[in-house]
Amino acid sequence: MPQLNPGPWFLLFVFSWLVLLTIIPPKVSNYQNTNEATTQNTEKQSPQPWSWPWS
Repeated sequence: MPQLNPGPWFLLFVFSWLVLLTIIPPKVSNYQNTNEATTQNTEKQSPQPWSWPWS
């Protein structure tokens, strides 16, 4: 049975996985957010009253 002979396709299979594992991870890691999270300001600002011209 020819499908049991790993000679023709095994080297191609291994080589393609090595190429994918060396090219894809840097491209994916470029999309990761590298910015540090900042804490939000906990001070509450008092709201300003609206000045309606007709009241």
